[in-house]
Amino acid sequence: MLPVTSVAPVRVASSDARDPQLAATSLASQLYHADLACVLFFCSAEYDLARLGIALEHVFPQVQVTGCTSAGEITPQGYGRGCITAIGFDRRYFSVDCALIGELEPFSLQDAQGLVDSLLATFREASLAPVKGHTFAITLLDGLSSREELVLATLNAALGSIPHFGGSAGDDERLANTHVYFQGTFHTSAAIVLMINTPLDFKVFSTHHMRAGDDKLVVTRADTGARRVYELNAEPAAAAYARSAGVRVDELDRRIFALRPLAVRIGDQYFVRSVQRGHDDGSLTFYCAVETGIVLTAMRPGPLLANLGEQLAQAEHEVGPPLLTIGCDCFLRRAEAEFSGFVDEASAFLREHRVIGFNTYGEQFDGMHINQTFTGVVIGQPAHASR
Repeated sequence: MLPVTSVAPVRVASSDARDPQLAATSLASQLYHADLACVLFFCSAEYDLARLGIALEHVFPQVQVTGCTSAGEITPQGYGRGCITAIGFDRRYFSVDCALIGELEPFSLQDAQGLVDSLLATFREASLAPVKGHTFAITLLDGLSSREELVLATLNAALGSIPHFGGSAGDDERLANTHVYFQGTFHTSAAIVLMINTPLDFKVFSTHHMRAGDDKLVVTRADTGARRVYELNAEPAAAAYARSAGVRVDELDRRIFALRPLAVRIGDQYFVRSVQRGHDDGSLTFYCAVETGIVLTAMRPGPLLANLGEQLAQAEHEVGPPLLTIGCDCFLRRAEAEFSGFVDEASAFLREHRVIGFNTYGEQFDGMHINQTFTGVVIGQPAHASR
Protein backbone atom coordinates (compact mmCIF):
# COMPACT_ATOMS: atom_id res chain seq x y z
CA MET A 1 0.00 0.00 0.00
CA LEU A 2 1.08 3.58 -0.61
CA PRO A 3 1.75 5.86 2.35
CA VAL A 4 -1.30 7.63 3.71
CA THR A 5 -1.08 11.17 2.32
CA SER A 6 -3.60 13.78 1.22
CA VAL A 7 -2.72 12.94 -2.39
CA ALA A 8 -1.62 9.58 -3.82
CA PRO A 9 0.70 10.47 -6.74
CA VAL A 10 -0.01 7.08 -8.34
CA ARG A 11 -2.60 4.40 -7.95
CA VAL A 12 -2.09 0.82 -9.10
CA ALA A 13 -4.66 -1.78 -10.09
CA SER A 14 -5.19 -5.16 -11.66
CA SER A 15 -8.03 -7.41 -12.73
CA ASP A 16 -8.21 -11.06 -13.72
CA ALA A 17 -11.76 -10.72 -15.08
CA ARG A 18 -11.78 -12.22 -18.57
CA ASP A 19 -14.70 -10.17 -19.87
CA PRO A 20 -13.23 -6.93 -21.30
CA GLN A 21 -16.00 -4.70 -19.94
CA LEU A 22 -15.71 -6.20 -16.45
CA ALA A 23 -11.92 -5.88 -16.52
CA ALA A 24 -12.05 -2.24 -17.61
CA THR A 25 -14.72 -1.41 -15.04
CA SER A 26 -12.63 -3.02 -12.32
CA LEU A 27 -9.60 -0.92 -13.25
CA ALA A 28 -11.69 2.25 -13.27
CA SER A 29 -13.06 1.51 -9.80
CA GLN A 30 -9.48 1.25 -8.50
CA LEU A 31 -7.87 4.10 -10.43
CA TYR A 32 -10.38 6.79 -11.34
CA HIS A 33 -10.41 10.15 -9.56
CA ALA A 34 -10.82 13.80 -10.55
CA ASP A 35 -7.08 14.42 -11.07
CA LEU A 36 -6.28 11.26 -13.02
CA ALA A 37 -4.02 12.32 -15.91
CA CYS A 38 -3.04 9.06 -17.57
CA VAL A 39 -3.46 5.30 -17.32
CA LEU A 40 -0.65 3.01 -18.43
CA PHE A 41 -1.66 -0.66 -18.68
CA PHE A 42 -0.28 -4.06 -19.68
CA CYS A 43 -2.62 -6.89 -20.63
CA SER A 44 -2.76 -10.46 -21.80
CA ALA A 45 -3.24 -10.94 -25.55
CA GLU A 46 -5.95 -13.46 -24.69
CA TYR A 47 -8.46 -10.64 -24.23
CA ASP A 48 -10.83 -9.68 -27.03
CA LEU A 49 -8.69 -6.64 -27.79
CA ALA A 50 -11.24 -4.78 -29.89
CA ARG A 51 -13.78 -4.93 -27.08
CA LEU A 52 -11.18 -4.12 -24.43
CA GLY A 53 -10.05 -1.03 -26.32
CA ILE A 54 -13.59 0.32 -26.53
CA ALA A 55 -14.26 -0.49 -22.87
CA LEU A 56 -11.13 1.31 -21.65
CA GLU A 57 -12.05 4.45 -23.56
CA HIS A 58 -15.56 4.30 -22.11
CA VAL A 59 -14.58 3.90 -18.45
CA PHE A 60 -11.79 6.51 -18.57
CA PRO A 61 -13.46 9.48 -20.29
CA GLN A 62 -11.09 12.36 -21.11
CA VAL A 63 -8.15 10.44 -19.63
CA GLN A 64 -5.11 9.49 -21.70
CA VAL A 65 -4.92 5.68 -21.80
CA THR A 66 -2.04 3.76 -23.35
CA GLY A 67 -0.38 0.36 -23.01
CA CYS A 68 0.44 -2.91 -24.75
CA THR A 69 -0.08 -6.65 -24.76
CA SER A 70 2.32 -8.77 -22.75
CA ALA A 71 3.93 -12.15 -22.24
CA GLY A 72 2.88 -12.04 -18.59
CA GLU A 73 1.95 -9.24 -16.23
CA ILE A 74 3.49 -7.77 -13.06
CA THR A 75 0.61 -6.78 -10.82
CA PRO A 76 0.40 -5.31 -7.30
CA GLN A 77 0.35 -8.94 -6.13
CA GLY A 78 3.42 -9.97 -8.16
CA TYR A 79 3.48 -12.06 -11.33
CA GLY A 80 0.15 -12.52 -13.10
CA ARG A 81 -1.09 -14.46 -16.13
CA GLY A 82 -4.04 -13.79 -18.41
CA CYS A 83 -4.90 -10.53 -16.66
CA ILE A 84 -4.52 -6.77 -16.93
CA THR A 85 -2.51 -4.47 -14.65
CA ALA A 86 -2.35 -0.68 -14.69
CA ILE A 87 -0.91 2.51 -13.20
CA GLY A 88 -2.85 5.74 -12.80
CA PHE A 89 -0.82 8.97 -12.71
CA ASP A 90 -2.06 12.02 -10.78
CA ARG A 91 -1.74 15.26 -12.76
CA ARG A 92 -0.59 17.13 -9.64
CA TYR A 93 2.62 15.07 -9.66
CA PHE A 94 2.94 13.94 -13.28
CA SER A 95 2.58 15.69 -16.61
CA VAL A 96 2.18 12.91 -19.17
CA ASP A 97 1.81 12.85 -22.93
CA CYS A 98 2.13 10.10 -25.50
CA ALA A 99 2.35 9.64 -29.24
CA LEU A 100 1.87 6.82 -31.70
CA ILE A 101 4.45 5.83 -34.30
CA GLY A 102 2.01 4.26 -36.73
CA GLU A 103 4.58 3.11 -39.28
CA LEU A 104 7.95 1.83 -38.09
CA GLU A 105 9.64 1.28 -41.46
CA PRO A 106 9.90 4.92 -42.62
CA PHE A 107 10.47 6.46 -39.15
CA SER A 108 13.16 9.11 -39.66
CA LEU A 109 15.19 11.45 -37.47
CA GLN A 110 12.97 14.29 -38.65
CA ASP A 111 9.91 12.31 -37.56
CA ALA A 112 11.52 11.58 -34.20
CA GLN A 113 12.48 15.21 -33.59
CA GLY A 114 8.98 16.40 -34.41
CA LEU A 115 7.48 13.80 -32.07
CA VAL A 116 9.80 14.70 -29.19
CA ASP A 117 9.30 18.45 -29.66
CA SER A 118 5.53 17.99 -29.60
CA LEU A 119 5.65 15.98 -26.35
CA LEU A 120 8.01 18.46 -24.68
CA ALA A 121 5.68 21.34 -25.57
CA THR A 122 3.05 19.72 -23.32
CA PHE A 123 5.40 19.89 -20.33
CA ARG A 124 6.43 23.48 -20.95
CA GLU A 125 2.76 24.45 -21.02
CA ALA A 126 1.98 22.52 -17.82
CA SER A 127 5.01 24.02 -15.97
CA LEU A 128 4.98 21.18 -13.44
CA ALA A 129 8.78 20.77 -13.38
CA PRO A 130 11.75 21.77 -15.55
CA VAL A 131 12.28 19.43 -18.50
CA LYS A 132 15.96 18.83 -17.79
CA GLY A 133 16.50 16.28 -15.03
CA HIS A 134 12.78 15.78 -14.46
CA THR A 135 11.69 13.96 -17.61
CA PHE A 136 11.94 10.37 -18.85
CA ALA A 137 10.42 8.44 -21.74
CA ILE A 138 8.91 4.96 -22.01
CA THR A 139 8.77 3.16 -25.35
CA LEU A 140 6.43 0.27 -26.13
CA LEU A 141 6.97 -1.45 -29.49
CA ASP A 142 5.43 -4.28 -31.46
CA GLY A 143 7.60 -7.14 -30.25
CA LEU A 144 7.49 -9.06 -33.55
CA SER A 145 8.17 -6.15 -35.89
CA SER A 146 11.98 -6.60 -36.10
CA ARG A 147 12.21 -2.82 -36.28
CA GLU A 148 13.17 -2.04 -32.70
CA GLU A 149 16.83 -1.22 -33.34
CA LEU A 150 16.15 1.33 -36.06
CA VAL A 151 13.31 3.07 -34.24
CA LEU A 152 15.14 3.18 -30.90
CA ALA A 153 18.40 4.53 -32.32
CA THR A 154 16.52 7.23 -34.22
CA LEU A 155 14.37 8.17 -31.24
CA ASN A 156 17.36 8.21 -28.90
CA ALA A 157 19.11 10.77 -31.10
CA ALA A 158 16.09 13.06 -30.82
CA LEU A 159 15.68 12.57 -27.05
CA GLY A 160 19.22 13.72 -26.34
CA SER A 161 19.86 13.68 -22.58
CA ILE A 162 16.33 12.51 -21.68
CA PRO A 163 16.65 8.94 -20.31
CA HIS A 164 14.35 6.32 -21.70
CA PHE A 165 13.52 2.66 -21.31
CA GLY A 166 10.80 0.33 -22.46
CA GLY A 167 9.73 -3.08 -23.59
CA SER A 168 8.60 -4.96 -26.66
CA ALA A 169 4.97 -6.05 -26.50
CA GLY A 170 4.26 -9.78 -26.14
CA ASP A 171 1.42 -12.14 -26.90
CA ASP A 172 1.56 -14.77 -24.15
CA GLU A 173 4.41 -16.56 -25.97
CA ARG A 174 2.35 -17.37 -29.05
CA LEU A 175 4.78 -15.41 -31.27
CA ALA A 176 1.93 -14.47 -33.60
CA ASN A 177 0.67 -10.89 -33.04
CA THR A 178 1.69 -8.25 -30.52
CA HIS A 179 -0.06 -4.92 -30.01
CA VAL A 180 0.34 -1.42 -28.61
CA TYR A 181 -2.67 0.66 -27.59
CA PHE A 182 -3.41 4.29 -28.44
CA GLN A 183 -6.64 6.30 -28.44
CA GLY A 184 -9.03 3.39 -28.18
CA THR A 185 -7.37 1.02 -30.66
CA PHE A 186 -4.78 -1.76 -30.50
CA HIS A 187 -2.15 -1.43 -33.25
CA THR A 188 0.40 -3.81 -34.78
CA SER A 189 3.65 -2.79 -36.51
CA ALA A 190 3.57 0.33 -34.36
CA ALA A 191 5.10 1.90 -31.27
CA ILE A 192 4.09 4.17 -28.41
CA VAL A 193 6.29 6.88 -26.92
CA LEU A 194 5.15 7.93 -23.46
CA MET A 195 6.93 10.92 -21.93
CA ILE A 196 6.63 11.76 -18.24
CA ASN A 197 7.64 14.96 -16.46
CA THR A 198 7.60 15.02 -12.65
CA PRO A 199 9.06 16.91 -9.69
CA LEU A 200 9.60 13.56 -7.96
CA ASP A 201 13.03 11.95 -7.97
CA PHE A 202 13.49 8.95 -10.28
CA LYS A 203 16.19 6.62 -11.55
CA VAL A 204 16.09 4.81 -14.92
CA PHE A 205 18.17 1.63 -14.92
CA SER A 206 18.82 -1.67 -16.69
CA THR A 207 20.42 -4.88 -15.47
CA HIS A 208 20.93 -8.54 -16.33
CA HIS A 209 22.33 -11.46 -14.35
CA MET A 210 24.05 -13.37 -17.13
CA ARG A 211 27.74 -14.24 -16.86
CA ALA A 212 30.12 -14.80 -19.75
CA GLY A 213 31.43 -18.28 -20.51
CA ASP A 214 34.42 -19.28 -22.61
CA ASP A 215 32.71 -20.31 -25.86
CA LYS A 216 32.72 -17.84 -28.75
CA LEU A 217 30.36 -18.30 -31.70
CA VAL A 218 30.91 -16.22 -34.84
CA VAL A 219 27.89 -15.54 -37.04
CA THR A 220 29.10 -16.71 -40.44
CA ARG A 221 25.79 -16.54 -42.32
CA ALA A 222 22.67 -14.61 -41.39
CA ASP A 223 19.59 -12.85 -42.71
CA THR A 224 19.86 -9.60 -40.77
CA GLY A 225 16.38 -8.34 -41.60
CA ALA A 226 14.72 -11.53 -40.37
CA ARG A 227 17.12 -11.88 -37.38
CA ARG A 228 17.77 -15.41 -38.58
CA VAL A 229 21.19 -17.05 -38.25
CA TYR A 230 21.99 -19.95 -40.58
CA GLU A 231 25.58 -20.61 -39.57
CA LEU A 232 27.67 -20.20 -36.44
CA ASN A 233 31.39 -20.96 -36.79
CA ALA A 234 30.68 -22.07 -40.38
CA GLU A 235 28.35 -24.92 -39.35
CA PRO A 236 24.58 -25.13 -38.94
CA ALA A 237 23.63 -22.61 -36.25
CA ALA A 238 21.49 -24.96 -34.17
CA ALA A 239 24.23 -27.59 -34.04
CA ALA A 240 26.92 -25.14 -32.93
CA TYR A 241 24.62 -23.54 -30.36
CA ALA A 242 23.42 -26.89 -28.98
CA ARG A 243 26.99 -28.12 -28.52
CA SER A 244 27.90 -24.92 -26.67
CA ALA A 245 24.83 -25.35 -24.46
CA GLY A 246 25.72 -28.99 -23.75
CA VAL A 247 22.58 -30.50 -25.29
CA ARG A 248 21.49 -32.26 -28.47
CA VAL A 249 19.84 -30.27 -31.26
CA ASP A 250 16.54 -32.05 -30.65
CA GLU A 251 16.66 -30.87 -27.03
CA LEU A 252 16.64 -27.18 -27.93
CA ASP A 253 13.53 -25.64 -26.41
CA ARG A 254 12.25 -22.69 -24.40
CA ARG A 255 14.14 -23.85 -21.30
CA ILE A 256 17.51 -24.00 -23.07
CA PHE A 257 16.91 -20.65 -24.76
CA ALA A 258 16.18 -19.10 -21.34
CA LEU A 259 19.16 -20.61 -19.54
CA ARG A 260 21.77 -20.46 -22.31
CA PRO A 261 21.55 -17.14 -24.15
CA LEU A 262 24.31 -15.55 -26.23
CA ALA A 263 25.62 -12.01 -25.95
CA VAL A 264 27.51 -9.35 -27.87
CA ARG A 265 30.39 -7.70 -26.04
CA ILE A 266 30.76 -3.93 -26.47
CA GLY A 267 33.63 -2.56 -24.41
CA ASP A 268 33.40 -4.31 -21.05
CA GLN A 269 29.62 -4.78 -21.25
CA TYR A 270 27.70 -7.82 -22.51
CA PHE A 271 24.37 -7.26 -24.26
CA VAL A 272 22.25 -10.40 -24.42
CA ARG A 273 20.91 -11.80 -27.70
CA SER A 274 18.32 -14.46 -26.92
CA VAL A 275 17.23 -17.22 -29.28
CA GLN A 276 13.54 -17.06 -30.15
CA ARG A 277 13.13 -20.37 -31.96
CA GLY A 278 14.88 -23.07 -33.96
CA HIS A 279 13.95 -24.20 -37.48
CA ASP A 280 13.99 -27.51 -39.32
CA ASP A 281 16.81 -26.30 -41.57
CA GLY A 282 19.13 -25.88 -38.56
CA SER A 283 18.85 -22.09 -38.39
CA LEU A 284 17.95 -19.98 -35.35
CA THR A 285 15.81 -16.86 -35.09
CA PHE A 286 16.76 -14.30 -32.44
CA TYR A 287 14.78 -11.65 -30.57
CA CYS A 288 17.44 -8.99 -31.25
CA ALA A 289 19.45 -7.90 -34.26
CA VAL A 290 22.17 -10.25 -35.49
CA GLU A 291 24.41 -9.92 -38.52
CA THR A 292 27.17 -11.78 -40.27
CA GLY A 293 30.54 -11.26 -38.65
CA ILE A 294 29.54 -10.51 -35.06
CA VAL A 295 31.03 -12.58 -32.27
CA LEU A 296 28.59 -14.04 -29.75
CA THR A 297 29.67 -15.16 -26.29
CA ALA A 298 27.93 -18.08 -24.58
CA MET A 299 26.36 -16.92 -21.31
CA ARG A 300 25.27 -18.64 -18.09
CA PRO A 301 22.82 -17.32 -15.49
CA GLY A 302 24.04 -15.88 -12.21
CA PRO A 303 21.74 -15.16 -9.22
CA LEU A 304 18.74 -13.40 -10.76
CA LEU A 305 17.09 -11.90 -7.69
CA ALA A 306 20.36 -10.92 -6.01
CA ASN A 307 21.40 -9.01 -9.11
CA LEU A 308 18.07 -7.21 -9.42
CA GLY A 309 18.06 -6.54 -5.68
CA GLU A 310 21.42 -4.78 -5.91
CA GLN A 311 20.20 -2.58 -8.74
CA LEU A 312 16.97 -1.65 -6.97
CA ALA A 313 18.79 -0.98 -3.71
CA GLN A 314 21.15 1.37 -5.51
CA ALA A 315 18.28 3.19 -7.23
CA GLU A 316 16.27 3.40 -4.00
CA HIS A 317 19.33 4.80 -2.22
CA GLU A 318 19.39 7.62 -4.78
CA VAL A 319 15.67 8.45 -4.87
CA GLY A 320 14.60 7.43 -1.37
CA PRO A 321 11.75 5.09 -0.42
CA PRO A 322 10.09 3.94 -3.65
CA LEU A 323 6.67 5.16 -4.62
CA LEU A 324 6.61 2.81 -7.60
CA THR A 325 8.90 0.89 -9.93
CA ILE A 326 7.75 0.48 -13.52
CA GLY A 327 9.43 -2.67 -14.81
CA CYS A 328 9.99 -4.28 -18.20
CA ASP A 329 11.07 -7.83 -17.36
CA CYS A 330 12.06 -10.22 -20.15
CA PHE A 331 9.71 -13.19 -20.33
CA LEU A 332 12.75 -15.48 -20.43
CA ARG A 333 13.77 -14.26 -16.97
CA ARG A 334 10.35 -15.28 -15.71
CA ALA A 335 10.73 -18.61 -17.52
CA GLU A 336 14.06 -19.13 -15.73
CA ALA A 337 12.37 -18.50 -12.38
CA GLU A 338 9.67 -21.03 -13.28
CA PHE A 339 12.15 -23.67 -14.47
CA SER A 340 14.37 -23.15 -11.41
CA GLY A 341 11.53 -23.25 -8.90
CA PHE A 342 11.75 -19.76 -7.43
CA VAL A 343 8.88 -18.03 -9.24
CA ASP A 344 6.93 -17.51 -5.99
CA GLU A 345 10.00 -15.94 -4.40
CA ALA A 346 10.45 -13.72 -7.45
CA SER A 347 6.81 -12.69 -7.33
CA ALA A 348 7.09 -11.74 -3.66
CA PHE A 349 10.26 -9.79 -4.42
CA LEU A 350 8.50 -7.75 -7.12
CA ARG A 351 5.60 -7.09 -4.77
CA GLU A 352 7.94 -5.95 -2.00
CA HIS A 353 9.64 -3.46 -4.33
CA ARG A 354 6.32 -2.10 -5.65
CA VAL A 355 6.98 -3.18 -9.22
CA ILE A 356 4.21 -2.84 -11.81
CA GLY A 357 4.91 -3.80 -15.40
CA PHE A 358 5.05 -6.70 -17.82
CA ASN A 359 7.07 -9.55 -19.26
CA THR A 360 8.48 -8.48 -22.61
CA TYR A 361 9.81 -9.88 -25.88
CA GLY A 362 12.77 -7.49 -25.61
CA GLU A 363 13.86 -4.55 -23.50
CA GLN A 364 14.91 -1.04 -24.43
CA PHE A 365 17.41 1.19 -22.67
CA ASP A 366 18.70 4.54 -23.95
CA GLY A 367 18.42 3.58 -27.60
CA MET A 368 19.49 -0.06 -27.33
CA HIS A 369 17.37 -3.16 -27.86
CA ILE A 370 18.42 -6.00 -25.55
CA ASN A 371 17.19 -9.33 -24.16
CA GLN A 372 16.95 -11.11 -20.82
CA THR A 373 17.25 -7.91 -18.85
CA PHE A 374 15.13 -5.98 -16.40
CA THR A 375 14.81 -2.32 -17.35
CA GLY A 376 12.70 0.25 -15.61
CA VAL A 377 12.40 3.34 -13.48
CA VAL A 378 12.24 3.69 -9.70
CA ILE A 379 10.17 6.73 -8.71
CA GLY A 380 10.66 8.13 -5.22
CA GLN A 381 7.94 9.22 -2.86
CA PRO A 382 7.10 12.88 -2.29
CA ALA A 383 9.32 14.36 0.42
CA HIS A 384 6.45 14.82 2.85
CA ALA A 385 5.47 11.15 2.49
CA SER A 386 8.95 9.72 3.14
CA ARG A 387 9.64 11.63 6.35
